[in-house]
Amino acid sequence: MKYLIGIDIGTSGTKTVLFDQFGGIVASSIFGYELIQPKNGWAEQDPLQWWKATVLGIKDVLNQSKINPQDIAGIGLSGQMHGLVMLDSSKNLLRNSIIWCDGRSDLQAKKIAEKCGNKIIEITANPAMPAFTAAKLLWVKDNEPDIYKQCAHILLPKDYIRFKLTGVLATEVSDASGMQLLDVPKRTWSGELCEILGIDTKILPEVYESSYISGYVNAQAAEETGLCKGTPVAGGAGDQAASAVGNGIIDKGRVSDTLGSSGVVFAHTQEPLIDKLGRVHTFCHAVEGQWHVMGVTQGAGLSLKWFKDNFYQTEAKQAADKKLNIYDIIMDQVQKLKIGADNLIFLPYLMGERTPHLDTNARGVFFGISAIHTKAHFARAVIEGITYSQRDCLNILIDMGIEPEYIVAGGGGAKSPYWRKMLADNFKCDVYTLQQDAGGCLGAAILSGIGTGLYKDVKTACENILKLENKTTPDMAASQIYDQYYKIYKALYDDLKYRFKILSEVG
Repeated sequence: MKYLIGIDIGTSGTKTVLFDQFGGIVASSIFGYELIQPKNGWAEQDPLQWWKATVLGIKDVLNQSKINPQDIAGIGLSGQMHGLVMLDSSKNLLRNSIIWCDGRSDLQAKKIAEKCGNKIIEITANPAMPAFTAAKLLWVKDNEPDIYKQCAHILLPKDYIRFKLTGVLATEVSDASGMQLLDVPKRTWSGELCEILGIDTKILPEVYESSYISGYVNAQAAEETGLCKGTPVAGGAGDQAASAVGNGIIDKGRVSDTLGSSGVVFAHTQEPLIDKLGRVHTFCHAVEGQWHVMGVTQGAGLSLKWFKDNFYQTEAKQAADKKLNIYDIIMDQVQKLKIGADNLIFLPYLMGERTPHLDTNARGVFFGISAIHTKAHFARAVIEGITYSQRDCLNILIDMGIEPEYIVAGGGGAKSPYWRKMLADNFKCDVYTLQQDAGGCLGAAILSGIGTGLYKDVKTACENILKLENKTTPDMAASQIYDQYYKIYKALYDDLKYRFKILSEVG
C-alpha cells in the first residue's frame, strides 16, 4: 500500500492528512496559530508558526498511523493564497507575512491600475486588487524601504513550506495567479508587467504546473518531521484550486461552494473566461491547461467565528467542557428561528469585500435591530448574510454563462445540514457534499499522486476516489422568502458605500 500526505496551510491552522492510495483518510491532524492585526484592516502571520504547525502535523499523522514513512509516495501542498513572504539573500525571513485578508495596500492597487491600464486585466485576467501579492509587495516598498532593499526572494504561504521541506524556491500556476504578476492566459510570469511596476523578476520563484514534482524532502526536514529524505513534493495548489480538485470540480458545469474563513464559489472553465467588471477572479486551475473563475466573500466563516468568539464565550466554554461543538449549538438555535431573523440583516464585510464590490472600505453591518432580537437572531443574521454574499458570487458566474449542474459544498460551514439547506434554498440548485471531507488536503494529495505516477490524471483520480452524498434540494417556498430579504441585502451596500469611505477617512 502506498500513501500520500496533503498539507493545507490555512488562516487559522495547518491541517495535515495522510491518505491511502485509494483516497481513504488514514490519519488527520491540525495545529493552529494566531492572526496578528497591528491595525484595523491589517492581517499578518509568522511563517515560522506555519512551519511549526506543519512539523507537528506530519509527526502526528505518522505517529497515529504507525506506517513506514518509506511508503509515502508523495506530498502535496495547499494553502491560503496571496500572502507575501519575503526572504533575504540568505533565505531568512525579513518580516511577518502580510496575508490574504489584509487591506492596507489599497493605494498601491490604485497605482498598479493607473500604471498598467487595460494591460492589468489582459495579462493577469483580474483588476488590480489590494488583496493580491503585488500590491502588498509595493506597500512594503513604499512604507518599509529598508526591508524591501534586502528582499531577494518572495514566496506564497504554501511555497514557504515547500522551501522548508525541500530547500527549493518554487510555486505553481494556480497560486501564482493570485499574485498579479503572472500572465494567466500564458501560465508564466509576465516580464512586461514586472517592468512596468519596477519589480525585479529575479525575486520570483520558478513556476510549474500543479502536479509537477518541484522538489524532494531534504535531510534537515526529514530529521525534523520523520519523513524519509527524498520523498517527492508536488507543486500543489492554492487552497481554492486544491479544494476544487478535492471536490471534483475539474470539468465543465462543475461548481463548488467552500465555506471556510473566506467563502468561495468556484467554477471550472476550459479557457480564461474574464469578467470585464472585475467582480470575480479568473485564475489558472490546478488541472493542467485549464482555468477557473471564483467569487470570494472575504469574511465568511471568519464572520461567524468573530461572532462566536465575542458573543458565545460562556457557551463555548460549556461546550468544550462537555466535548460538544459550539457551532452545532449555534446552528441548533438558528434553525428554530424564522427565515430573515425577524427582519435582521447582516453585511459580512468585516475585512472589506471582494465579490461583487471590491471595496476594502466596506465594513460589517447589522441592519434592522429591534428589542425583539436575541443573540440567536444575530447569529442567524450572520449566517444568512454570509449566504447572501455567496449568492452574489454564484449569480455573477451564471451571468457569465456558467450553468451549474449542481453545487458541491465544502469547508466547515458545509458540515451543517441546515446551512446546506439554506444554500440550496438561496441557490435554487441541488447541493451535495462528498464522502471524503478533506478538501484542499485531498486535492493536494491527488496532485502529488499524479506527479509521482500513482494516478494517470486528475479526472481518473477524482472518478475513482470521490463520491457525492447528502443531496439537498431547494424548497421553493423558502426560496421566495429569502428572495425578499436578499433584495434588501443587495440594496444596503449601495446605500452605505459612500459612508464606508467617509468612515475609513476618520481615523
